[in-house]
Amino acid sequence: MITASDIVVQFGKRILFQDVNLKFTGGNCYGIIGANGAGKSTFLKVISGELTPTKGSITIAPGERLSVLKQDHFEFDECTVIETVLRGHEPLWNIMQEKDALYAKEDFSDADGIRASELEEKFAEMDGWNAESDAAALLSGLGIKEELHYQLMKELSGKEKVRVLLAQALFGKPDNLLLDEPTNDLDLETVMWLENYLSNFENTVLVVSHDRHFLDSVCTHTVDIDYGKISMFAGNYSFWYESSQLALRQQAQQNKKAEEKKKELMEFIQRFSANVAKSKQTTSRKKMLEKLNIEEIQPSTRKYPGIIFTPEREPGNQIIEINDLSYTTPTGETLFKNITFNVEKDDKVVFLSKDPRAMTAFFEIINDKIKATTGTYKWGITITTAYLPLDNSDFFNTDMKLVDWLAQYSPDTNESFVRGYLGRMLFSGEEIYKKASVLSGGEKMRCMISRMMLKNANCLVLDSPTNHLDLESIQAFNNTLKTFKGNVLMSSHDHEFIQTVCNRIIELTPNGVIDKRMDYDDYIVSEEIAELKNKLYQ
Repeated sequence: MITASDIVVQFGKRILFQDVNLKFTGGNCYGIIGANGAGKSTFLKVISGELTPTKGSITIAPGERLSVLKQDHFEFDECTVIETVLRGHEPLWNIMQEKDALYAKEDFSDADGIRASELEEKFAEMDGWNAESDAAALLSGLGIKEELHYQLMKELSGKEKVRVLLAQALFGKPDNLLLDEPTNDLDLETVMWLENYLSNFENTVLVVSHDRHFLDSVCTHTVDIDYGKISMFAGNYSFWYESSQLALRQQAQQNKKAEEKKKELMEFIQRFSANVAKSKQTTSRKKMLEKLNIEEIQPSTRKYPGIIFTPEREPGNQIIEINDLSYTTPTGETLFKNITFNVEKDDKVVFLSKDPRAMTAFFEIINDKIKATTGTYKWGITITTAYLPLDNSDFFNTDMKLVDWLAQYSPDTNESFVRGYLGRMLFSGEEIYKKASVLSGGEKMRCMISRMMLKNANCLVLDSPTNHLDLESIQAFNNTLKTFKGNVLMSSHDHEFIQTVCNRIIELTPNGVIDKRMDYDDYIVSEEIAELKNKLYQ
């Protein structure tokens, strides 16, 4: 159990949050949400002791162990992979080190013998004899092959290091677990493994994530950081979002009687509970339903960007025709080959691959940025496109003011017209005169989306559209794509985004294509698809 008492965090004159009094208890998983810069990671650092609050205190129940997902990928470079994981359980690791040092002594005394037997007892209590096999099982679950377990960390890739550090945090089933963006750089299979692991985890978990499907799968509570205040609600992210939106609509309905509003909220809770009861969540995570409280439902004060795409003309029946398309990198790696398909009207397609470079190369080819190794593509005559590239850095190598930057892409360069588009993207007041070169990753993405909106295109090409965006922007983007009256071709790591937007899945492999009109949830658990993948990725 973790208790936060009267916590205040202030940097100079800026108060990040204050009067925080919260209790985090065992058996629950708390999803921490808030806009970029609201202080989510800072709050975790305060709880872990890495950052001292301006005022107040954090207490952890006596005898409980706290484990944190480390963010420094170079800290354990001189350690083996298995040793790095074992170090996650510091008390056990210290006992192992002291034991080994004692047994290595040439002048082993009686006192050493007594101390060694004490250590052996503690070691057995901590299940030390199974430590290495438990660590190996975690590593394997997270996709780290056995042949890597005794290599040095510095020999691993960045993505492999992320997985080892995650195994380190989980090792030894800590009483309290703090995870900051644990799904970053994980593939779908590993995210599903982690969802399953945390759903069955009986201790206290606090997690920061932009992955809504992940938050919904593992969380029993939502901790909302907004305007310097931290509030806790029973229920996962979807419950918090949908209930707060309903309360907001009710707030605007001045004439509606209080009894009617209460009835509407009760019906909402019942519908939500029925949906969760049918989900794949474990029994422990369904306990959250017992704690949903109508009194806790509050209108959200969050501002969501106004993302609206309005096609200038309706697309015809021919969207894009792909014939025998292949791409090999300058270093000779084949990312995909013999790709043939037609995109049809109303198709919203997600492109997948084990190598994310394949989707980027495909999108760059069909947007005339790079040449295919073989094959052709042909856009339909009615199609106009708007492209959101993975790397937007070239767009912002300029000291232009934001309002002038966007005016470059606008049919109307009048400042008030451009300001309107920036306002929709939550740039207000003097912010529109900021230099384009100093924008954050999230701000750049919102500018790129504004640029797309100005095109009035009927086909959107989106390479990882949720990158750098906060949950509010992701939610707004998601909502508009669901109702968009044109075509969408996209890649994404966001499970919810794919599941709710796309009606077709195309997987690009080095040996051909998988092309299915089916639900994403069904696609990822299909045995037939798994067999196909094994063949095509050989």
